[in-house]
Amino acid sequence: MEVPFRTHIEYPELTMAQMVERMAKKYPNEPAYEFYGNKTSYAKFYEDIETTAKAFFAMGIRRDDRVTICMPNTPQAMDCFYALDRIGAVANMVHPQSAQEEISFYLNVSKSKAILTLDMFTEKVQASLADVNHPVTILVARMQDKLPIHLAAAYIAKAGRHYLKFPNTANQVLWKQFLKGAKGISLPANVFDPDHTAAILYSGGTSGVPKGICLTDANINATALQAREAIQQEFHNGLSILSCMPLFHGFGLGINIHTALIHGACCILMPTFNTKSYAHMLIKKHPNFIAGVPTIFDALLHTPELEHADLSFLKGMFCGGDSLTVELKKKIDTFLKEHGATIQVREGYGLTECVTASCLTPKDTYKEGSIGLPFPDTVYAIVTPDTDEVLPNGEEGEIILRGPSVMKGYLDNEEETNKTLRRLADGNIWLYTGDQGWMDDDGYVYFRQRIKRMIITNGYNVYPGQLENVMDGMKEVAYSCVIGVKDPRRMQRVRAYVVLNEGYEASDAMKEKIMKALEQKIARYALPKEIIFREELPKTLVGKVAFRVLEDEANKEGQEENPKG
Repeated sequence: MEVPFRTHIEYPELTMAQMVERMAKKYPNEPAYEFYGNKTSYAKFYEDIETTAKAFFAMGIRRDDRVTICMPNTPQAMDCFYALDRIGAVANMVHPQSAQEEISFYLNVSKSKAILTLDMFTEKVQASLADVNHPVTILVARMQDKLPIHLAAAYIAKAGRHYLKFPNTANQVLWKQFLKGAKGISLPANVFDPDHTAAILYSGGTSGVPKGICLTDANINATALQAREAIQQEFHNGLSILSCMPLFHGFGLGINIHTALIHGACCILMPTFNTKSYAHMLIKKHPNFIAGVPTIFDALLHTPELEHADLSFLKGMFCGGDSLTVELKKKIDTFLKEHGATIQVREGYGLTECVTASCLTPKDTYKEGSIGLPFPDTVYAIVTPDTDEVLPNGEEGEIILRGPSVMKGYLDNEEETNKTLRRLADGNIWLYTGDQGWMDDDGYVYFRQRIKRMIITNGYNVYPGQLENVMDGMKEVAYSCVIGVKDPRRMQRVRAYVVLNEGYEASDAMKEKIMKALEQKIARYALPKEIIFREELPKTLVGKVAFRVLEDEANKEGQEENPKG
C-alpha cells in the first residue's frame, strides 16, 4: 500500500523562536493565540518574545542556562518558552501541580537559575527551595494580567485576591516588574545549533526516578513539520486549534502549540480542563483542530452541552497520550458523524523521547487496531525484547524507531541514555520504546501493550515506583504495590495495595494517613483513587510482588461488573 503523504521533507536550520519570527513577518496581523477572548497577533507575540528575552538577558541568563517554567497554558508561559529559546537558554518544563519535593528535584537536577510560576503556586515553589542546593529567583505571574477586564475583576474577587501577597520575599519578582528590565538591552544573534538542548521535559522509569529528556530545536521543529505533512490537511493562517494539552507535556508543546505556531494558525489557549469548559470553547470558538487524550474525547460523548451542537467546523481530531480502544474510536466517529463533522478521530503514537507523536493513522484510511503509519523520515522496526534482532512483519516484539525527532538523551544520565538510544549494525541510533507491538506488510504499526511498568491516567504518566517508595517508607507499611486499573473515563485509574506491619490496623484513618504522606511528595494527578489493604500480596518465584497478577485480578473485577464491556 502506498503511503498517502511524502516520506521525506526538508528541515530549515532555524531555532523554534526563528520559526515563529518567520510567521510574524509573513502574517503580522494574524492571531498567534487567543486567551479568554483576548487575541495576540503574531507581530505582537514576537515583540513580547523579544522583550522577555531582553529581560532574561538583563537578569544574567545566558546561553545554556536553565530556567524552569512551572505554568499552565498562559501568555506568560508562551512568552517565556520562546524567549529562552531566543537567547539559547534552556526551558525546563514542569507540571504546576507537581508536589513540593518534585519541584525541588526538578530545580536541583536542572540547576535552574530561575523559575516562572503563577502566584497561586508561589507558596509551594518557595517552600521547595528549602531543599534546593543553589539560589533560584522566582518570577511570579498573575492570571488577571492577561484576562479581559471583566474576567480579571471576577477572577480577583473570587480567587486572585488570595495570592496578591506574592511576591513577598527577596528572591521573588513580579513578572510585570521583571519585564521592565528589558529597557535598553541589546540581544545577541539567535544561533541555531542542531545539538543544542532547547527544552527539558520529564519522564519517569520503572525505578520511579524522573528522567530529564533533552530535546533540541531540531527535534521539536521536526515534529511540527512532520505532523503537518502526516495530517494531510491544510494547516495555515486563518485556522485554529484548541490548545488544551499543556505546554509542559510533549503532546501539548509539540502539537497543540508549536505545530500551530510555525504554520500561522491560532492557538486557543486553555490553562485548565473540565468537560463543560471544553464543550463551551468548542461551541463558542469553532476550532478547526482539536488534539487530546482519550479521556477528553470520551467525556465529550457524555456532555449535555454538545447534544445538539454542530461540529461541522472540525477539520481534524487527533488522539494521543494513551491508546485509543477500537470501541471508543467507533463511538467517537459515530458522535462526529451525528454532529455534522466529516472527519474521523485519528490516533497518534509516540513518546516524549521523540517529543510526541511519530506515527499517525491516515486521514481517510483506518485499519482496526492500528496506530497508523510513521511520520516522514521516521523509521519503525520491531525487535525481540532486550535484543537487537529485527523481527519480520507480523511478529510481536519491542517497538523501536529512529528519525529527526529522537531526543538528544537523558539529562546527566548516560546509563539510561545508553539503554534507550542504541546504535545498531546499520549505523543508525534507534530509540527503544519499551512498548510491545508489530507491523504489517503495508507498514502500519500496531501497539499491543507497555513492556515498561507504567500507568497512564488522563494522558499523564504515573510511575508506580514513586508512590511505592513513599508508602514503603512509612513505619506502618510493610510493602505496597501500585497498579493501573481499566477505567471508562481515565483509561486507567491508580490503585494502591498495601500490606501493613504487625500492630497496625487497616482503617479509613490509616488510608487518610497514607494519602497525606503521598500528597507531600506526589503530584495530585498521580495519587491513587483507591487504597486496598491486604494481609499479603502475590509474589513471583524470586520474591517480588507479582503486580501483573494484581492487574489481572482488578481487570477481571471490572469485566464482572460490566459483562457487556
